[in-house]
Amino acid sequence: MSENSALKIDGQTIAKLARGVRLREDAARGQTILLAPERALALDEIAVAIVQALDGVKTLDDIAAGFALQFEAPKEEILNDVIAFIRDFASRRMLELSR
Repeated sequence: MSENSALKIDGQTIAKLARGVRLREDAARGQTILLAPERALALDEIAVAIVQALDGVKTLDDIAAGFALQFEAPKEEILNDVIAFIRDFASRRMLELSR
């Protein structure tokens, strides 16, 4: 079992892009993509905002609180959405998780 799959993902989780994964602008297509070895994922605006917030220092709870203020939305709802995003991208080995 990998470290990411063994870690419980919740508000105290800290995430950052995995080694070799980069956020890039694709000028030809006019979109932001997440580049990893031998793969690329196109991201929507919400995904870009989440990825940009993943600094390896802030917890997911801190990130959700910031988005709640920015978008005037319930923090718990945002936290649930952020956790779902983190689970998906961690399962694709695009993120490194810690506590």
